[in-house]
Amino acid sequence: MDERQKGILKEIVECYIKEAKPIGSKYLCDKFNCSSATIRNEMAFLEKLGLVEKNHISSGRIPSEAGYRYYVENLMEPKELTGEDMLKLQTIFSNQNLVVSDAIEECLQIISDITNYTSIALGKESELNTLKQISIIPLDEEHIVALVCTDKGIVKNKQFTIPKTINIKEVVKTSEIINKMLVGTPIASIAERLEYEIKPIISQQIKQYETIYDIFYNAFNDFVSSKENFHVVGKSKMLAQPEYNDSNEIKKLVAKLEDEDTIRKIEKTDDKNISIYIGKESEFDDNVTVIKTNYSLGGEKGTIAIVGPKRMEYDRVVGLLNILNKWLEEKGE
Repeated sequence: MDERQKGILKEIVECYIKEAKPIGSKYLCDKFNCSSATIRNEMAFLEKLGLVEKNHISSGRIPSEAGYRYYVENLMEPKELTGEDMLKLQTIFSNQNLVVSDAIEECLQIISDITNYTSIALGKESELNTLKQISIIPLDEEHIVALVCTDKGIVKNKQFTIPKTINIKEVVKTSEIINKMLVGTPIASIAERLEYEIKPIISQQIKQYETIYDIFYNAFNDFVSSKENFHVVGKSKMLAQPEYNDSNEIKKLVAKLEDEDTIRKIEKTDDKNISIYIGKESEFDDNVTVIKTNYSLGGEKGTIAIVGPKRMEYDRVVGLLNILNKWLEEKGE
């Protein structure tokens, strides 16, 4: 392609992203100061290359998947965030009190608000996590929450129903024994030490020690077996896009955004800083684009992904993830 053809393709992509309407030759004639015959020839050339295609209800052109791919690899420049958007992110970046999971979740909310797309985090806890504290929070006479915190800032909780015959004070006492003996122990080794070190001690001090032991064993086992976690924010944002006026498309997308196995298909597997998967490339849905990046923060590793229509503001999303990556790298140092 020559420079004019590249310019026309760039204009078709960016205008379609903004307007969600096929781009006609008249608009391009005015933009490039060319005759309608010249523009039609250039559009026919781009169509022959497979970079644009005709919309079935209009003589205008829209980008094809190949056209979007050429655009992001050759024509797009990441867009700088506005001062307002940066300020929203800075409120999280500057908050030293947020644990890792909360920081990531708040980032997702702001990303979704800024872009009007769905944002997803898929995380894996590092095997290097060690126990910092386990706390017991009574909810009422029959329900408690066991809160497990690690040295890497990861927090997990599990709710239990306890028999009326169990004294909550004894549950709390057991947690104190565990904290005294097991703080600093790798989470993966907790179960073994509970069995061989903690159980013999509480059997001497706690009346119904078997039931209480099971509470703590299950809390830690839950933490270890939950190797991955994910958050999905802004599901309804996608449904506001013009692409989802069709009720069948809405149902299909909602089902995918609520299905854990489908969500996990978008987990990042390559080594690129930022990866863009358009349509069929995404393995998530043929009608969406998924833009992903890795993160490693406080011992937690995972992927942050933004899911939007193929008509996504690629330059803005990539600019946003560049800022996020920079912050994650600085925080991880």
